[in-house]
Amino acid sequence: MTQLNDVRVAILATDGFEETELTEPKKALEQAGAHVTVLSLKSGQIQGMRHDKEPGATVPVDGSLDEADPHDFDAVHLPGGTVNADSLRMNPQVQRFLRSMQASGKPISGICHAPWELVSAGLVRGRTLTSYYTVQDDIRNAGGTWLNEAVVEDENWITSRQPDDLPAFNKAIVEVFARAKARGHA
Repeated sequence: MTQLNDVRVAILATDGFEETELTEPKKALEQAGAHVTVLSLKSGQIQGMRHDKEPGATVPVDGSLDEADPHDFDAVHLPGGTVNADSLRMNPQVQRFLRSMQASGKPISGICHAPWELVSAGLVRGRTLTSYYTVQDDIRNAGGTWLNEAVVEDENWITSRQPDDLPAFNKAIVEVFARAKARGHA
């Protein structure tokens, strides 16, 4: 099994995240040895959703995005959920965090609607990625290439479409984060 010991991963999320798109990657990363920190716009707990239709699990928040320093992390994961991604995409702290991670060449993973955050941070031009199918126009309009594939890797990015793709996505993020660690980028 790939080991991510000493790899510090930030998960950026708020209320309305797609439950499995946060909990399953978090579990996969922690099982591989990563230290995972959930960062949000508020303290306490954030409310997950199941397909934007019914409440899912709540997840404890480990820290505030207002106080988070991207240099303290080796990688970042962005779970989807329409409300979550739409709430985070225009937040200056989220944009700053993502731009800093990208400038450092650190791994960024995102699933479902999460690429909205990358679009709003101005990072998509020239990149190839996937997302939930309703986000494809936003990606193309931002200068990116959208593919309808379960997992797309483009340099330090790993993206995926939806919860059905989580087994392949979780495997890919652990592998990409481990490769980044081996190169000294995580």
